[in-house]
Amino acid sequence: MTDPRSALNDRLKALDAEDAAGLDGQKTVELDQQAIGRLSRMDALQNQAMAQAQARRRQAERQKIAAALARITEGEYGYCTDCGEEIAPARLAADPAIARCLDCTRGG
Repeated sequence: MTDPRSALNDRLKALDAEDAAGLDGQKTVELDQQAIGRLSRMDALQNQAMAQAQARRRQAERQKIAAALARITEGEYGYCTDCGEEIAPARLAADPAIARCLDCTRGG
């Protein structure tokens, strides 16, 4: 299994790159009826809303990663935050930031 700390740090770097690429899409859409028509403005507003939603998703993922890195430091990584049981290695390999075992995620 890959070192979870390096996998989490790699994902943080990827999120930073995604943030940099998405900055233009989050800018305020200017009202200039001469430059763009009403439908083009609606498209621009929709694209802006999607870019802002993606930025919020990346921020939430950063918080999950920070919590996982804290669990590594505390020696609690790999254990469910709800029940304390060990999280399946395959589950951690799929998402190193995962905090809950499959049973707790399912509500069991």
